[in-house]
Amino acid sequence: MNFAQAKRFFLGKTLPTSAHAEERLTKAEALAVLSSDALSSVAYATQETLLVLVAAGTSASILGQSLPIAIAIIVLLAIVILSYRQTIRAYPQGGGSYIVARSNLGLLPGLIAGASLMIDYILTVAVSVSAGIDNLVSAIPVLRPLTVELCLVCVFLLMIANLRGVKESGRLFMIPTYAFVASIFLLIGMGLFHQVTGTIDPVPPPVEELGHVSEQLSLFLILRAFAAGCTALTGVEAISDGVLAFKAPEWKNASQTLIAMGVILGCMFLGISYLAHAYELVPRETETVLSLLSRQIFGGSSLLYYFLVLFATPMILLLAANTAYADFPRLCYFLARDGFLPRQLALLGDRLVYSNGILLLSICAAVLMVIFKGSTTAIIPLYAVGVFTSFTLSQAGMVRRWFRERGQGWQASALLNGLGAVATTVVLGVVIATKFALGAWVVVIAIPLAVWLFISIRRHYQYVADRLSIQGIAPRSHMPRAKGVTVTHPAIVIVGQLHRGTIEALDYARSIADEIVAVHVDVGTTNREKLQQRWQDLESDIDLVILDSSYRSVIAPILDFVSQYEAQHPDVLSTIIIPAFVPRRWWESLLHNQTTLFLKNALRTKKSRVVTTVRYYL
Repeated sequence: MNFAQAKRFFLGKTLPTSAHAEERLTKAEALAVLSSDALSSVAYATQETLLVLVAAGTSASILGQSLPIAIAIIVLLAIVILSYRQTIRAYPQGGGSYIVARSNLGLLPGLIAGASLMIDYILTVAVSVSAGIDNLVSAIPVLRPLTVELCLVCVFLLMIANLRGVKESGRLFMIPTYAFVASIFLLIGMGLFHQVTGTIDPVPPPVEELGHVSEQLSLFLILRAFAAGCTALTGVEAISDGVLAFKAPEWKNASQTLIAMGVILGCMFLGISYLAHAYELVPRETETVLSLLSRQIFGGSSLLYYFLVLFATPMILLLAANTAYADFPRLCYFLARDGFLPRQLALLGDRLVYSNGILLLSICAAVLMVIFKGSTTAIIPLYAVGVFTSFTLSQAGMVRRWFRERGQGWQASALLNGLGAVATTVVLGVVIATKFALGAWVVVIAIPLAVWLFISIRRHYQYVADRLSIQGIAPRSHMPRAKGVTVTHPAIVIVGQLHRGTIEALDYARSIADEIVAVHVDVGTTNREKLQQRWQDLESDIDLVILDSSYRSVIAPILDFVSQYEAQHPDVLSTIIIPAFVPRRWWESLLHNQTTLFLKNALRTKKSRVVTTVRYYL
C-alpha cells in the first residue's frame, strides 16, 4: 500500500470544494463537536472547588460554601453565554475573540487574544486526554505504566477522526457526548428522588486523611475555590469561534446551540454541586466526585455506575479535546490569512478541513503530554488563564463596538458586554493570583512570546512582499515568431503570483523559447480579474492560461496540462520553467509552501525531460 492509498484508507476520498456546504454541521452535531469541552467540565469543576475548600476543613459549614460558589459561577456562565450570543449576532461570519478584539481594540489586543486562545486550545487537548486516560488507568491500574503511550494513541485517533472532516467527526462524537449528558441527568434525577423520598444516605467520609487544615475560611480561599470552579466555563467560546461550521442560517443556528449548551451545562453543574452538598460529600484524592456520587446513588455494583464511571466520563473527557480540534485550525486560518502564522495553515485539506492546523495542534499537545508525562495535575494549573484572557478582550471589544456604532438598543448590549468584561477580568485576576506559582506563570510568559512570534512572521511576509513587488517594472515583450516557422523550443512557465521572481522566469523563457505559455492554477482564492489586468499591463505578449482546481490541488491540473501540451509538440523538447524565490535564512523557508519541490518531483515521475527552476534571491 503506497502513501496515497493509505491516506485514502484512513481519511477517505478527497472532497471537491463544491461539497463545502454539505460538510456543515446541524445543531445536534455541532453541540457534540463544539460543546464537548464545556459539557465535560462538570466531571471535575465541582471537585476542583471542594479540593480548595477542604484546606480549611471538612465540616459541612465549610464545604457547604461550594453551593453559593456554584451559583455565582452559574451567574457568570449566564453573563458569558448572553454576551457571546450578542457577539454571534454582530459577527454572523464568525466572531472569535481574535477577530472581535482586533477589529475593535486594535492589533496588539487582537494578537493577545489569538495567542491566548491558541495556548488554551493546546492545553485543552493535553488536559482532556490526560484526564480521560487518568480515569481509565484508575479503573484499570495495570495500564498506569502506559499512561503516556495511551495519551499519544488517543491524540493520534482524534487527529485521524478530525482529518476525515467536520461532518464525520460530528457523527462519530454524538453518541458518547449525548450518552454522558443523559447519564448525568439520570444521576441528578435519581439523587433528587432519593432526597424527596427521604432515602438519601450521605457519602461515608474517607478513611484516610485528605490533609490537615492549613488555612482559614477567608475571602481569598473562597476566591480560589471560585477560580477553580470556573474551569466549568472553559470551552464556552467555541461556538462563537465556529459559526461558519454550522449549516445556514449559520448565526441563528449557532446562537440557538449556544443557549442550549448554556442551559445543559448550567443544569448539570448546579445539579452535581447540589448533590455533593446534599450527600455531605468530602472530596478524596483517590476517587472523583462523580464516582463517589454514582457509587452512592446508583450502587457501586450496578451497571449504571460502571457505565458512568468507566465509559461515559472517560469518553467525554477524551472527546472534550475535540472542541479544540474544531476551533484551533479555524483560528490558525484567520491568523495565517492576516500574515501572522505560516500561510500553509490557511489551506483547506482533502476533506475540507484545515489539515495543517489539526496536525500542528496534535504535535503541540503530544509534546506537552510527553514533557509532563501525561499528568493532569501537572498540566491543569496552566489551564484557564488563556480562556479568561480571551473572554475579557472579546467582551471589551464588543463594548467598544456598541459605543462606536450606537445602533438600536446599543446601551443594553453595551451594559451586558461590559458586565461580562468586568466579571471575566476579575476571574482572570483571581486565576493568575492563585495559580501563578503553581504553573500559570508559564502561560503568562508564553502569551507575549507567541505575540512576538506573530509579529516576526508578519514582518517577514511584509519584507518578502516588498522585495517581490512589481511596482515600477516596465512592460515586457519579445520578438514574435514568424508565421510558418516550425516551433523548435516551446516553454511552459508556472505562475503562482505575478511578482519579480515570476517576471525573471518569463524573461528567461523569452531568451530560450520561440513559443511560451504561462499557466496559473486557481484553487478558489484567485482574483481573476485583477490577475488578468496586471498580466495585460506587464506580460501581454505571452498567453496566460488559468486552470480551475475543483479539489484545491495545484499539482494535478499542471500535470494534466503539461501532458496535453507535450502531446501537441511530439517532436521537440518542452521546457517547464518554475519560478522560485529563495529566502535569506533557511528556516524562513518553513513559512512558505514547498510547491516547487513537490511539482518537480511530480513532473519527474511523469517523465517530463526538461524542468528548470529560476531562482530569485531575496
